[in-house]
Amino acid sequence: MEPGTEPAPGRWHEYQAVADFVERFAAELVVAGMGRMPARIFSCLMAEESGVLTSAELSERLQISPAAVSGGMRYLIQVGLVAKEREPGSRRDRYRVLNDVWFESLTRRDEILLRWIRVMKEGELTVGRGTVAGERLAESAAFFEFMIDELHGMLGRWREHRAARGLGM
Repeated sequence: MEPGTEPAPGRWHEYQAVADFVERFAAELVVAGMGRMPARIFSCLMAEESGVLTSAELSERLQISPAAVSGGMRYLIQVGLVAKEREPGSRRDRYRVLNDVWFESLTRRDEILLRWIRVMKEGELTVGRGTVAGERLAESAAFFEFMIDELHGMLGRWREHRAARGLGM
């Protein structure tokens, strides 16, 4: 629904259905480990046709404080699920969920995984190669190296699959 507009008579159920979906999807994200407020904000952006809302719009739709929006946004921006941008001709910020948010989120995991690998390999040397702790760290590093290789292959296959199905925006 556009800000400041009312739904047509008899169509309130459609907006309630969207609100219900937002809460159901948010609940699933919470079960997966995301905080409740970031999950609600992200779900709301995903369900928004434009994928873009201001803090005030999110606050109104979710019936939460501007401070709650701000805190949730910090997390979502940090993990790469939402981008902050300036509203043209205004000082207001707006928040955008990328159309290919899952793809982008996974491609950014390389940086994190590479840092974890480096630290685990340093940890292996610190605690001692051949020790139980050293082996645990070495196996963890090897697992993440494997994950990076598999992730690259999977993302390449996704691009092909998306193109073949005519998906993408």
